[in-house]
Amino acid sequence: MGKATGFMEYKRETPKERPPKERIKDWKEFKNKFSEEAAKIQGARCMECGIPFCHSGLEIGGMVSGCPVNNLIPEWNDLIYKDKWEEAVKRLLKTNNFPEFTGRVCPAPCEGSCTVELNDPAVTIKANEYQIIEKAFAEGWIKPEPPEKRTGKSAAVVGSGPAGLAAADQLNKLGHKVTVYERQDRIGGLLVYGIPNMKLDKELVLKRRLDIMEAEGVEFITEIEIGKDLSLEALENNFDAVVLTGGATKPRDLEVPGREAAGVYFAVDYLKANTKHILGDQNEDYISAEDKDVIVIGGGDTGTDCAATAIRQGAKSVNQFEIMPKSPSERQADNPWPEWPKTLKVDYGQEEAIEVFGSDPREFLIMTEKIMTEKIDGEKVVSGVKTVKINWERNDENRFVPIEKPGTEKIWSADLILIAMGFLGPEKTLIEKAGIEQDRRSNVNADYGDFRTNVKGVFAAGDMRKGQSLVVNAIDEGRKAAREVDKYLHVPFTKPIYGN
Repeated sequence: MGKATGFMEYKRETPKERPPKERIKDWKEFKNKFSEEAAKIQGARCMECGIPFCHSGLEIGGMVSGCPVNNLIPEWNDLIYKDKWEEAVKRLLKTNNFPEFTGRVCPAPCEGSCTVELNDPAVTIKANEYQIIEKAFAEGWIKPEPPEKRTGKSAAVVGSGPAGLAAADQLNKLGHKVTVYERQDRIGGLLVYGIPNMKLDKELVLKRRLDIMEAEGVEFITEIEIGKDLSLEALENNFDAVVLTGGATKPRDLEVPGREAAGVYFAVDYLKANTKHILGDQNEDYISAEDKDVIVIGGGDTGTDCAATAIRQGAKSVNQFEIMPKSPSERQADNPWPEWPKTLKVDYGQEEAIEVFGSDPREFLIMTEKIMTEKIDGEKVVSGVKTVKINWERNDENRFVPIEKPGTEKIWSADLILIAMGFLGPEKTLIEKAGIEQDRRSNVNADYGDFRTNVKGVFAAGDMRKGQSLVVNAIDEGRKAAREVDKYLHVPFTKPIYGN
């Protein structure tokens, strides 16, 4: 695929991002596109490998390897190299409902399993995907295509994140009447309130897709929480099937002295409040980092998003704590291809911190012992954080545990602490009221590939079933759950539309 010798002739190049010094002044997306000629050259680097692991979607070593939605990557790389862009977008949309989302926010496990990556930097798969879908929108190739025929069957989708939207989109294309319920005031789930605007523009990118889905017949209902404002039983009585895609929204808390002080927030609440502010809401819950010393506890993507948001708000300082060790700069022997490379990455938030403060904000192998507080007008308020450095060692049960290093205690100044330590699973209100079984990790108990819960006609997909994961995994789950719902509704004239 691509040019037979392209991977030998051309080097990997990625689109130039907006410079940190410029982009921290606004909330616009920081990524740029290739020129079409540059994209064609990068497409030419895709080699004729016998087994393209890039679209395998396998789980190896506890991590995804290759594309979970099985994107037909070599095919559309070949097509853009040959300047067949309209054909390329058709191949892309066969497996992915929302490449404009994954082309922006996916960590690209496909690139970690690219065959070229064995010896040279991987093909720019993510950038090529972004290029294809944005050209398709610009050319007017993406437009509403309502189903020609309705089946008379209906489905309710609970939750409007990537899994819910993918399930709704697929079911609607199959001719079923789909209604999506969202408890927030906007549709999009984590796409709107969990991912900041500089990574995914809400007014342009998200709204553009939602408008198309509405024009195709999907109904969106906001500010209705199923299990609280409306029972699951009511949905069962009014729809032929229900798909639960409420996400894994219960954040992991930090259980240390001083946690209750004013100035300590979960990352998701901080990011949501900031997005609402950007979108023009009169938001009483807005949290500003302006002129504050900010500590972000957690080293993942959400922690990075918090750091980047605080910088744009005008933070005085930003530090990011990570309890795990610093990753190596290159693959290690115990992390072979095609596993996801567990190497150190400097993400956009760290780049911006380096530009503003002169150093990477991350501290590794560090544990928070206590949140320091002071009384201001009778209220206990954050004043700092006490930490200690650690090592990971095996205990008597042969499990790795953090061991404190004596003499490494430190007090950090802090006015704002953001907890970005991941999520523990779905909230329980709906699950317990409806008698839905949970697995040992508290997720909804439904097998992958089947997606049925213990309640007849009720399915579950995405983080609510799988646990906290990637946007691309959620899209995969939503698509495949829709396929199983369609089988359950057993409409004889429905034609399959799945690319995997």
